[in-house]
Amino acid sequence: MDTTAPRTLDPALLRHARRLALRVLSLVACVAAWQWAATHRLDLGLVTFRNVPSPKDVFDAAAALLESPRLVLHLKASVGRVFAGFAAAGVAGLVLGLVIGRSRLLEDVLLPPLEMLRPIPAVAWIPLAILMFPSSELSMVFITFIGALFPILLGTIHGAEGVDPRLVASSRSLGAGRWTIFTEVILPAAAPNIVTGLSIGMGTAWFCLVTAEMIAGQFGIGYYTWAAYTIQNYPDIVVGMLFIGVIGMGSSALVKKLGDLAMPWYHMQRTKP
Repeated sequence: MDTTAPRTLDPALLRHARRLALRVLSLVACVAAWQWAATHRLDLGLVTFRNVPSPKDVFDAAAALLESPRLVLHLKASVGRVFAGFAAAGVAGLVLGLVIGRSRLLEDVLLPPLEMLRPIPAVAWIPLAILMFPSSELSMVFITFIGALFPILLGTIHGAEGVDPRLVASSRSLGAGRWTIFTEVILPAAAPNIVTGLSIGMGTAWFCLVTAEMIAGQFGIGYYTWAAYTIQNYPDIVVGMLFIGVIGMGSSALVKKLGDLAMPWYHMQRTKP
């Protein structure tokens, strides 16, 4: 007689599977709505789908690009520009954010010009980028740097400012020096905001990619999208947009995942039921 108890599925695994299925269904519903609107040439007055390519047209254009040897060159150029700009923005944003967040004097000196520059869109930097840098490649990296800098900067400032003063005072009373307080109190407390800023900064770096690759160049997903627009190749425009969206989403998720691995205590606190 078999007395083995029937196995039950892990509730956490079931929740994860349900959430994954819901997200997939959400994407399928969006594509289905897009297909219906494009097929029926939906015209709502303010919004029209008469000239919008259908998902099938976009799929065919994407398949053609995937078979092209130029895809690797496009991806290599864009990924290199985005990650170079993001890395530089990460260093600058973290250093400036930490010193501004912990020093009133430096906040008064550094924050006003940075806040004045923050609302300027990336496309407005193109003329200055061309004038300031000797090569178009550096100009394009600079545009992605500008896009990523301010989310990282603000996230770091808010994280550094939000450190509980009682934690700092308690550490000092126990004999901790400035460097120990910085590395063991301020950085861990500010880390969640810093990771959020890094994740958003990665997304905005990709957001600025088309603007960056408008400057010059023969390769890059942003350049591919802009070139398709100039010749009114609508399916290729959407393909470029989707590539940027998917890669940008994956890059931001990677930054967030690395942040979770670096902050296991915070990940456990914010786990949703």
